[in-house]
Amino acid sequence: MIIGVPKEIKNNENRVGMTPSGVQEMTKRGHTVYVQASAGDNSGFCDAAYTAAGAKILPTIEEVYAIAQMIVKVKEPIECEYPLVREGQLLFTYFHFASSEPLTKAMIQSGAVCCAYETVERKDRTLPLLIPMSEVAGRMATQEGCYLLERPRGGKGKLIGGVPGVKPARVLVIGGGIVGTAAARMAAGLGADVTICDVSLPRLAYLTDVMPKNVKTLMSSEYNIREELKTADLVVGSVLIPGAKAPKLVTREMLGLMQKGSVLVDVAIDQGGCFETSHPTTHQEPTYYVDGILHYCVANIPGAVPYTSTLALTNATLPYALQLADKGWQRACADNEELRKGLNVVAGKVVYKEVAEAWNLPFEPIEW
Repeated sequence: MIIGVPKEIKNNENRVGMTPSGVQEMTKRGHTVYVQASAGDNSGFCDAAYTAAGAKILPTIEEVYAIAQMIVKVKEPIECEYPLVREGQLLFTYFHFASSEPLTKAMIQSGAVCCAYETVERKDRTLPLLIPMSEVAGRMATQEGCYLLERPRGGKGKLIGGVPGVKPARVLVIGGGIVGTAAARMAAGLGADVTICDVSLPRLAYLTDVMPKNVKTLMSSEYNIREELKTADLVVGSVLIPGAKAPKLVTREMLGLMQKGSVLVDVAIDQGGCFETSHPTTHQEPTYYVDGILHYCVANIPGAVPYTSTLALTNATLPYALQLADKGWQRACADNEELRKGLNVVAGKVVYKEVAEAWNLPFEPIEW
């Protein structure tokens, strides 16, 4: 198969879809890999490293899309890429269709096959291609939140861990999945007073067992969230419903319960955000205020640490990409239920129920 790895062009997206190591695994199996010039520079992988691994370098993104049967990238195509996507072409990347109607309709119109990292799902309901980036995003949510609590950055001027004689900051983490667990553990390590809430009692029991003593667990409910917001300095939203829009768990009215200069970090923004007042921001302009509360809603948080993120992502995606390349998408998805669940849009049809429901489109599952 001919695989294309274009340079990411979303704002400050410094990751790349495949490392030289991944390219080498592809070429060893007889596949041809075309990498756009300088695609890996910001992740620490130069063109020479790709060439040494067996890749062919093409100067423009247009050439990569034109020649590739399968595109492997990190983030969803943005508007200027829509015309480059061809009928029958396989795209393997993060899509988050439920958060973007224009993207969904553009991919339907293209006639391409869209296999989304975020909906590849194991039998135990875990999401193997979200886990590595969720680990990064959770840690960074706390890291960025600490930074934003500083007064020069717009926050209330509070040190997250406090000092002897001064209480630490209070951190509320909404959602106890991979992102929330990573965020809570990071905050706890810095000495914060942490509360993590979730709707699953078994998950809360697990977190109670594994978390440090400065992390408390709480059943997630509107009442409990309201009570916690009154004293929270940093709130991390990390709720995920695979393939669907995130629920709005903090409304604008609830912001009135919070102290001015408190910080909201919405890691669920890729799926529409779990705060009513959230809208996507960029690394270039990451924050804004609503009613005196500082919001951080960057839609590609791991893009700020591209070396770590790219290595972690390729570790997870490469085994699936190899199956798609070796067998073609139809046979690979027929053989592997995990990959099959990654199919969202195929040849003009929405084949993933939650995406169809998000935009009131016909749901047309593939018959296997």
